[in-house]
Amino acid sequence: MGTTSWLQSFEQTIWSSPIAATAFRQFYSLWLALPDGPFRVRRTDNLHLAMADGVNLAMDHIAPQTELKLPAILIRTPYGKDGAANLAAGLFSHKFASFGYHVIVQDVRGRFQSEGDWVAFLHEASDGRATLDWIAAQAWFDGNAAMWGASYLGYCQWAAASTKSPNLKALAPQVTSANLMKYPEHGFPLDLLLRWMFQTQTMDDATLGMREKMQRITDGAVQDRFLGPAFMHLPINTADEVAIGKAALLYREMADADPTHPHWSNYDYSGIVAEAPAGTFISGWYDLFLDGLLTDFAAQQAAGLNPYLTIGPWHHLDMGHNAAAFTEGLAWFNAKLKGDAGKLRARPVRIYVMGLDQWRTFDRWPPPSRATPLYLSGSGVAKTGRLRWDKALTGDTVDHYRYDPAFPTPNLGGPKMGNDAGQVDNRALAARPDVLVFSTPPLTDPVDVVGSVTAELFVKSDRQHADFVVRLCEIDRKGVIRNICDGNFRVQPGRGELQPDGSLRIRVAMSSTAYRFRADHRICVLVSSGAHPRFARNLGVPEPQVAAVDLQPAVQTLYHDALHPSALVLPLVSLG
Repeated sequence: MGTTSWLQSFEQTIWSSPIAATAFRQFYSLWLALPDGPFRVRRTDNLHLAMADGVNLAMDHIAPQTELKLPAILIRTPYGKDGAANLAAGLFSHKFASFGYHVIVQDVRGRFQSEGDWVAFLHEASDGRATLDWIAAQAWFDGNAAMWGASYLGYCQWAAASTKSPNLKALAPQVTSANLMKYPEHGFPLDLLLRWMFQTQTMDDATLGMREKMQRITDGAVQDRFLGPAFMHLPINTADEVAIGKAALLYREMADADPTHPHWSNYDYSGIVAEAPAGTFISGWYDLFLDGLLTDFAAQQAAGLNPYLTIGPWHHLDMGHNAAAFTEGLAWFNAKLKGDAGKLRARPVRIYVMGLDQWRTFDRWPPPSRATPLYLSGSGVAKTGRLRWDKALTGDTVDHYRYDPAFPTPNLGGPKMGNDAGQVDNRALAARPDVLVFSTPPLTDPVDVVGSVTAELFVKSDRQHADFVVRLCEIDRKGVIRNICDGNFRVQPGRGELQPDGSLRIRVAMSSTAYRFRADHRICVLVSSGAHPRFARNLGVPEPQVAAVDLQPAVQTLYHDALHPSALVLPLVSLG
């Protein structure tokens, strides 16, 4: 047996050992500084629950050792209820049980030990309700249930909540949204979908050792080695075959369905959020689904449900939000299921202010702010463009640059499904000839930005189909350019506000942030026409982008003068 095979066998043996799993939970718990509850814990593995159509779903019951009737927490996952790829379920279910909760961790239909065919999103409402009904019939259950989990596990919470189970009293959505499968009006999410399919297929591959599995699941550079050809493949709607060797139903649905297709509404639970049990929401400033989560939070906030919100400096695969989700979830469940609100903070909104590197609390999200424009001027092509607080732009010039989809402007960092997400050095991006750069002089005082960032641009393209990507950054004293938030606007006939001179006024939503620009640092904005493969490159052709194979370069124009006051709009606050 070769060294690699021996190592793989060793790792698989370790990860299948209950003793090793217990040791890992203890180590990981200490590393995250998670508390232990007063109850000893026992497990009952591989219970099977029959759905109405006869499909059996596998689940584990992690329980406090007591005869008392206690609340329950349901965690439904497609990533393996007892696998290393789903460490959160294994570790945190044990922790919740130690604090007096019966925890049910279940493989969703068609995944790992559960029977049936997995069609993402399709059965999560009915299967979730059936499982909650089973919990309600158990002798150990006191009538109060909650759900917990991140990403797809969070979506399962909204799906189950849509059935209005009378026993479901609290939710803890984490780096997720009630509408994960949203029509991509500003560019097909090629990076997200291909990485997710690749990661899921990796979890299912029994030939891989655990080290290789974890690298393929988390390491962006490793993923890029496998997915690079798929990212550049045309047509986009068959890139799944290059990425995972077969057609994928969800990918094809998203690639080929138009905005009116029923898929989008069938999998959208955003309409029930305001009527669902109140949640404690957890996300990160660089998470893929931050905007959707904030929309869900705002719906519950407006409905008077008094939800809680925690946002840290995290990306989707960052382990920091898992620890926060446990501590915030425990306090929330104690309040909602046990009537003990002693650990809830006084103010419901807690956010991490990057740059200031401090946590701050507020009564609402977003907090009051002043929408303040920073006007673009000068030569962005020459990288000497300026951001100005005043609007004195008479006589200013326009910028032209050429975008070539054969060599698409890349995405660096930001929201993505790998460990190279988040804040990274963007100097290589800023140096490209197809990227415009505008910045303030070094700031004399700190500038605090908290809330949604937008850009209002006046643009033109020699193609009817074009993208305009805006990225907010900070330049430090050494010249390092770090990304903060960004967004894309896809121009096509009928989109944008046509001006008398033929230019378009567009509004680019750039997500939300909480950031202090330090004194002596500079506020910077990058304008381009691509962030590939986060947004699949715009090919510049009139036919559907996902089905096209032709590449048409475009000459893009950005106006910034008195008649075309292009600006970055910042929500300014004073944090003291």
